[in-house]
Amino acid sequence: MAQCNVSVQQADFDFAAELARLGTSGAVASFIGCVRGDTRDGVPLTAMTLEHYPGMTERVLGELAQAVSARFALDAVTVVHRVGRLLPGAQIVLVIATAPHRHAAIQAVDCLMDHLKSVAPFWKCEEYGEQRHWVDARDSDQAALARWDAL
Repeated sequence: MAQCNVSVQQADFDFAAELARLGTSGAVASFIGCVRGDTRDGVPLTAMTLEHYPGMTERVLGELAQAVSARFALDAVTVVHRVGRLLPGAQIVLVIATAPHRHAAIQAVDCLMDHLKSVAPFWKCEEYGEQRHWVDARDSDQAALARWDAL
């Protein structure tokens, strides 16, 4: 069984420290997502707030990590997702997968990110100056998820 590390936290994460926790493997693939500096009607993004249901979110992320680990025969997987109010440029998500071979690790990271964007129970509210805007599900995210079929 693969080592699965899942964390939902307000604090920033340290990529090197998370990588060191995984040990050695033939291949390591990773993704770090940051808050984009988008604009809406010419107004720059001020911040993004992520909300979640504590307990449920960790359970869902753990189930996703386990399913992807089994599907791609991973040695280990780490998912760190931040919540709370984040400023443009802030790290928001980290996914690391280790496997005997690169294709499995790369595909696992891609698969996990598609599921995090579409299945994980997070709600995002973007701030543009004084205006607030809840982010709706995107058709492109659902199309990306469909590539993997159901886990």
